[in-house]
Amino acid sequence: MKKDYEAWIQFYMEFADKLRHADRKVLIERIKGVYASIGMRLPKLERDDEVIDIDPFTIFGLFNKGISNVNRIHILSGFAREFGVTAPVPQSFDGIPVMNNQAATFYYFIGDRGERDIDNLWELFHAALDYADDAGEGNRRRFVEAYDAVLAQRGIKWNMTMGLFWIRPYVYLNLDSRNRWFILDDKNMPSEFVNSLNKLIAPPDGEEYLELIARCKAVLTSGAYPYDSFPALSCCAWQTSEAVNRQMRLGQGGDVAKVQEEAPVDALASSEDAVRYWLYAPGQGSAMWEKFYSQNEMGIGWAEIGDLRAFSTKEEMKQRMKEAYDPTCSYMNAAHATWQFANEMKAGDIIFVKRGRNLIIGRGVVAGDYVYRQSDSQYPHRRSVKWTHKGEWPHPDGQAAMKTLTDITPYTEYVEKLCGLFDGEGEADAEEKSVPCPEYTATDFLSQVYMQSEAYDTLVGLLRTKKNVILQGAPGVGKTFAAKRLAYSMMGAMDPNRVMMVQFHQSYSYEDFIEGYRPAANGFVLNKGAFYKFCKAAETDDENEYFFIIDEINRGNLSRIFGELFMLIESDKRGVQLQLLYSGERFAVPKNVYIIGMMNTADRSLAMLDYALRRRFAFYEMRPGFDTDGFRAYRMSLGSEKFDRLIHCVEGLNGAIAADASLGEGFCVGHSYFCNLTAEKATDRALSAILEYELIPLLREYWFDEPLKVKEWTNNLREALK
Repeated sequence: MKKDYEAWIQFYMEFADKLRHADRKVLIERIKGVYASIGMRLPKLERDDEVIDIDPFTIFGLFNKGISNVNRIHILSGFAREFGVTAPVPQSFDGIPVMNNQAATFYYFIGDRGERDIDNLWELFHAALDYADDAGEGNRRRFVEAYDAVLAQRGIKWNMTMGLFWIRPYVYLNLDSRNRWFILDDKNMPSEFVNSLNKLIAPPDGEEYLELIARCKAVLTSGAYPYDSFPALSCCAWQTSEAVNRQMRLGQGGDVAKVQEEAPVDALASSEDAVRYWLYAPGQGSAMWEKFYSQNEMGIGWAEIGDLRAFSTKEEMKQRMKEAYDPTCSYMNAAHATWQFANEMKAGDIIFVKRGRNLIIGRGVVAGDYVYRQSDSQYPHRRSVKWTHKGEWPHPDGQAAMKTLTDITPYTEYVEKLCGLFDGEGEADAEEKSVPCPEYTATDFLSQVYMQSEAYDTLVGLLRTKKNVILQGAPGVGKTFAAKRLAYSMMGAMDPNRVMMVQFHQSYSYEDFIEGYRPAANGFVLNKGAFYKFCKAAETDDENEYFFIIDEINRGNLSRIFGELFMLIESDKRGVQLQLLYSGERFAVPKNVYIIGMMNTADRSLAMLDYALRRRFAFYEMRPGFDTDGFRAYRMSLGSEKFDRLIHCVEGLNGAIAADASLGEGFCVGHSYFCNLTAEKATDRALSAILEYELIPLLREYWFDEPLKVKEWTNNLREALK
């Protein structure tokens, strides 16, 4: 019986054999035919999309990069039909190293690569397969020569070992970042083996690589470890690193093995998931820096107040500080910092360490949850941190804040300057920077957003065709909740790096959105805006879809905000360049950027949208989802008769609102007023609070000149809860 990590091996090896005997002259056309047959766009393989040649490792890279498993299976099924692969199409891909979408070819584009670069990759491919079949001296020498020739090419580093692993996983050792991290830990491999690797600072040459393979294979076949082959090793490294990544991504802490066994939690809460940046002082005068650095930790004082998890509010913390220290002090800032340290900071956040107000002395990544160490009388409040930098850098923006811990995330320019201190000092490889994101499908969307499947299909079709859609409807129909989940469902993955949300308001401007001059210490500097930066990120990753979400789109001065981009956002004008107002730069909105706007139809104070913008968007009316399958299942899960009666009454109320000539369907009460309850939380008090403080005030606004109608429906709603 095959192990899970072996599910893909037979297919990959047979596909390599098919490429081994394929006619290279017609290979490009066959690949294009595969993508046409499965209805997918061929990824960018040349700068002008005029592909004249391709190497076999890049062909494998087409389905071994940051894409969903659903798409991967589609691609493999297409290749199986085209090339006659008889092995079953794999459904599981545990332990397979994947390329970064921004560096998914093994060659540079025409004009940047050497004349023989692709030929050399083919020679290595054939030599590697021959050596795997027969490890004789002649084949060994041929492999080493071909490997060394390829290693000298631009764009080749550790990725070459990934490609070799794909085609013969039992013969060639994968040395992607996960595997290197794993085998360099003496908990996973013998100490003498780890010490001999010299930290794998640079990719080995051909002879060194084959010697490393032999030594590693000897360890794996010794029976001392649970992994007995290169695929088993790669799978274990992948699983272990995924557990750590999950901690970093979702804020989980504790034992890695425990995290590995637990299912990921929902990663969709908008601001909760974003990386936050903190400025931190390790003790008075940074006296604890050396200790915290050596222990891979950070800590704060206030030992006298005890375990921070015992407090349910900041106010409780303040009162305890007054009791323990000085009752005449407010402790407002101190309680705020301790509360954030225990409850808001999470794994994956970035820490900048300061000394005094003029010096930055380190940087790190939070790696664990809050821990209380009662035995430490000075700094009992701790978090584990992976410190990435230690040194001295002048503070880039005047003097730093004086507080021990400061959330600096909102100050984007300041954060960029601090990040700039460490640019170029990282050690990650270009092809391995991305972290795989959890899948998110249409089924996931429909289970969370109360919409019928036919309506979802219509909405997705509109957005794919028009590229710009505005979700409109009354407050409470779930527009904001649905927007990001719509993006994730279309991407097939919960990747927050490809989704950005802004909110328009009366003061929002072209300078915020695209570019403009801002005051600085020495005059004015040209800063790029949110949409410009987002488009530039999408431009470098054109194989993936990006979604820019605009909340309250009708509250901004749209002509002023979009400026010359009125034309560029049209679906048939994507890729067309115009000159920007301030910089004079030629700028285009990429084809892979989608814009989702949101607006409340019940907001009487807002003017109609600018006609020039209106004709560039499709408008989708979101309606209350009380009659959807998802909301019905939600109602049943609560098991509350009063909740059912209240919803029934609200449905009647919506009928009255829709029939009112001065209101209409756009003012109906949405379902989101009643969401996020559980059987335990759907109490009389909770339902009454929704009624008294949300629904009834809304009715008074709707029928401000019809007090009898307000009274009638107020009584009806209250009666439903008796």
